[in-house]
Amino acid sequence: MSFGNIRAARDSRQRKSYVLPSSDSKEYTGISQASRDGVRAPDQNSGTNDEQTQTGSGSSSQHALSAPPDTNARPIPRDGLYRELPPSLSLKSTKHAGRGIWSDENIKAGTEIIALRPRIHVLSTQHLESFCSYCCTPRPSSGLKRCTKCHALWYCGPACQKVDWNVHKYECTAISHWKESAPKSNDLSIAIPSEAVRSLGRVLWTRKAEGSNSVWWKEIDAMQSHRGSLPPSATDSHVQLAHFLVRYLGVRGPGELSSFGLHSAAELVDLISKFTTNTFTLTTPSVSPIGVTISPLVALINHSCDPNASIVFPRSSPPNENAIKEPVLRVVALRDIPPGTEILTTYIDITLSTAKRREALLETYNFTCNCSACSPPPDVPKTTDWREVFWCPRKCGGTCTLPNTAVDIVKCTKCNKIVADVEPILDAVRVGEEALEKASSLQLSDPEHVLRLTKNIIPILTSMGLTASTHPLLALFRLRQSLLISSLPSDPTKELLDEAIRVAAKSVAGLSNILREGHPIRAIALAELGKLLAVDEPPSPSTTAIRQPELEAFPPTGEARLSLAKETLQRALGELHIAFGVKGEGGEVGKEVRNMLVDIERELGVWKTKVRGAVEDAILESRAKAVSGGKS
Repeated sequence: MSFGNIRAARDSRQRKSYVLPSSDSKEYTGISQASRDGVRAPDQNSGTNDEQTQTGSGSSSQHALSAPPDTNARPIPRDGLYRELPPSLSLKSTKHAGRGIWSDENIKAGTEIIALRPRIHVLSTQHLESFCSYCCTPRPSSGLKRCTKCHALWYCGPACQKVDWNVHKYECTAISHWKESAPKSNDLSIAIPSEAVRSLGRVLWTRKAEGSNSVWWKEIDAMQSHRGSLPPSATDSHVQLAHFLVRYLGVRGPGELSSFGLHSAAELVDLISKFTTNTFTLTTPSVSPIGVTISPLVALINHSCDPNASIVFPRSSPPNENAIKEPVLRVVALRDIPPGTEILTTYIDITLSTAKRREALLETYNFTCNCSACSPPPDVPKTTDWREVFWCPRKCGGTCTLPNTAVDIVKCTKCNKIVADVEPILDAVRVGEEALEKASSLQLSDPEHVLRLTKNIIPILTSMGLTASTHPLLALFRLRQSLLISSLPSDPTKELLDEAIRVAAKSVAGLSNILREGHPIRAIALAELGKLLAVDEPPSPSTTAIRQPELEAFPPTGEARLSLAKETLQRALGELHIAFGVKGEGGEVGKEVRNMLVDIERELGVWKTKVRGAVEDAILESRAKAVSGGKS
């Protein structure tokens, strides 16, 4: 199998780990990164909270059972809204978390809980030329068709463009006017408004067309807003976004703003708050971010740092399903969910430490997370949180929890010995976090620099004993893996390919300690490792290089390498079925993995035939020599 297909797939994705980069947006375009607007990261999507404290029903251990049903949840009327909610689910409210979606029957892991096409979705600016703006199909070899007026949006063909014209006819004029007043630049982020501005524009044009009494707008209006309790940093960004939205809409006064059903600046900022709190990341089937989307129904799902469901866009309709035009948002159960249990997804990157997760949730979503991963119940035995540990310096095989300060007493979980000096370890973590922040901001503009940076910083963290699951080491592994794959040539050397495989293996090991079996990020990581192992193995260099002993055994070579690829892809396929739905057979990525397994079986057959032939030739040669010797 050649490397070209894998590299092309990764190049079509935004080159970033699921740790969102910080971004200094240009003053002209406003907030250019969806992540700055509170848009939930890939597969870290979910809804809104009506209270400022959220308690999830998950567990901090990936092997723990689901929490018992909450008997205090009370049903709430739909009032004619949320008609896409399946009969197996109901809306309920609790004192600690407000509104949420609950199961009314047993739901098996891998079951599709909700499937719908969001009314509003917008591609990120850097992806406008790579995907159809209506159905989000990747650009085919024949290319996409560009709107001849705004020259900004691209479509599969006339069919998609015609359907999208109901809203794009307003958007087309707004983008054209924006480009006329923008400074001349080849930078699309200057010439075209950010996805946040374009999404809100579509929301308001749809409201204007359908009216404030439409079911869809009532659902939008019912979404949670935190305008009254936002921190100053968030308030400033909301006001800035409002400024750019008004400019984009071409509004020249309060009277024109009222035509969109907004009668004051406060109402506009309130809408922006609802948008930033409830918007989801639009992703590819491999959970790479390509835009933003809005679904008031799915936004009702609450958060847990150990979710029992995930939100994905697998682009694969289950058999006998009435075809829904892509992109289809699917909520899939990650584990068995009994009746009377709340459906919970995650809003943020859950590979972060508890303190950082809570900080992110409080800043963007205005609540302190008290799920069992952040605040384990006192009657539950304490387990190792692999996100914030390091190996015991005595090499006993135990782990020690990273302290909050250098004066905290730290003991090994196995030998129970106290670690005398933790200051160097804390210094290394701080350096690693600074490097991660810098690398994340440069990964698109200067990937070569990021590769050098991660190459230098990762050994420092590993020398301090951080595990592959510990933050920020895991995020650095994931970032380096993404860039290595994107930068590898079509005919990589054995050294470069083997390094990519080793880094991918570290990422899988780190994720497997944190994420449950079947989590989309974990399943995709396994698939990527399997694909790398399946790439045609380059010849070994003619000169003998000095290699570290631990690198000699991995990755293996020859038949053993193909066998490991097969084993890894089989494991990935099982997890993909959970992550993206059993009925949909793991989505588009599952289909790709199944095809790869067929090819690997064929290649292994060739290997076995060659080995069998070589053995038979050796036996015949040995017999011939024996006969010849007997005659003499």
